[in-house]
Amino acid sequence: MTPILVFDIETIPDVDGIRRLEDLPDDLSDREVAEHAFEARRERVGNDLLPHHLQRVASISCVFRDNNGFRVRLLGATTDNEVALI
Repeated sequence: MTPILVFDIETIPDVDGIRRLEDLPDDLSDREVAEHAFEARRERVGNDLLPHHLQRVASISCVFRDNNGFRVRLLGATTDNEVALI
């Protein structure tokens, strides 16, 4: 069997970056900032998948399959920030 390694990266909106980029008021909640970005994206391209520069890495996991079995791992800890995860 050929070993297979697959990574999965989960992201969340970079609300601080969006707030700065769009010069949005500080009193908007993170949810409101994210929804603002989603709405603008839907209007521009028809979906709400934000470009990479407007996302932050929230978790990284991997799956490894070889002759010894199938293993799933989460990289880092749930308390790690984006820099530590990467």
